[in-house]
Amino acid sequence: MRVVYLDNNATTRVADEVREEMLPYLGELYGNPSSMHTFGGQVHRKIETAREQVAALINAEPEEIIFTSCGTESDNTAIMSCLASSPQKRHIVTTRVEHPAVLNFCRTMSRKGYRVTFLPVDRLGRLDLDELQSAITDDTAVVSIMYANNESGVIFPISEIAGIVKAKGVFFHTDAVQAAGKIPVDVKKIPVDMMSLSGHKIHAAKGVGALYVRRGTRFSPYIIGGHQERGRRAGTENVASIAGFGRACELAREHLPVESARIRGMRDRLERGLHETCPGARTNGDPENRLPNTLNISFEYVEGEAILLRLNEFNICASSGSACTSGSLEPSHVLRAMGVPFTAIHGSVRFSLSRYTTDEDIDLVLEKMPGIIRELRELSPYGREAGQAGAHSP
Repeated sequence: MRVVYLDNNATTRVADEVREEMLPYLGELYGNPSSMHTFGGQVHRKIETAREQVAALINAEPEEIIFTSCGTESDNTAIMSCLASSPQKRHIVTTRVEHPAVLNFCRTMSRKGYRVTFLPVDRLGRLDLDELQSAITDDTAVVSIMYANNESGVIFPISEIAGIVKAKGVFFHTDAVQAAGKIPVDVKKIPVDMMSLSGHKIHAAKGVGALYVRRGTRFSPYIIGGHQERGRRAGTENVASIAGFGRACELAREHLPVESARIRGMRDRLERGLHETCPGARTNGDPENRLPNTLNISFEYVEGEAILLRLNEFNICASSGSACTSGSLEPSHVLRAMGVPFTAIHGSVRFSLSRYTTDEDIDLVLEKMPGIIRELRELSPYGREAGQAGAHSP
């Protein structure tokens, strides 16, 4: 049976074109890019080509791109750099719905004596910009707010947020891991100091990411050692993955205009179909401002893990939240912050599509889900009541 993969916010299939780009650097082109000889020099040139390709995706300059091992490293590096560059300041501003790479890093810094403000969101996952403005003080070293949420798909108004932060003279970082390659991102139009990216969210390999650092921004390296990445990130480069990352960014730019609309159409058809056939369903997130590939939907009086297990029987892959928090029995921190009702929060499922998703994939989910929800409701003491309630959304 074929696999219907709808967990693309967790990771994506490596594109065939990306794999082909990587293969030479896993074989005959094995030289160290820092070597002086020609054999290593050709490998170094490939890294610089990839740097240009990554920069082009977000309209940056190549020298503003630092290659890292992943989005988490990029997030940690950005925030730590801002703190190191403003040692007299002891305050961080972020949100309650950040990815664990930011959320847990900020919690760690709070245990080390920093004061952290975790801004709330409303029931649609939106940020109150007046609260943001009020939270920033003379002691604020950095504001870190994600571009788009990995669970709900909600897109924050990053340009407005950046304007508020920069008007206060404070460093601004955004985690754009879920946004870049799915929606247009242009750092020339957004006064952001640093931006995190990740390869495996856009059909590159796992284990490679990037950090955009605006030219002129004070920067303190997180990993110390050799001279790689112009002294900004030590360690011999992951050449094959970097080459693939560059190609993936090139493909994302090429496919974005057409694929974004096609993917949104499939996502919307899936959403409509689930509301029509599964009573007690509710969509979580801002229906107007969310990633085109993401649907977070709750089914009242049903456990999300049970839904995922039943879907898995049909080789349908989805998730109940961030892959970085899988295994936790606690309900999603994002949905808790949004105030999703107790009757629905445990029954949330995230479907995230990609350019490899087909109409047949959506058809299979719409075929199987009504029966799954109906059967699981039969096992719930409140199931019959929920099944008669009728579909609704916030």
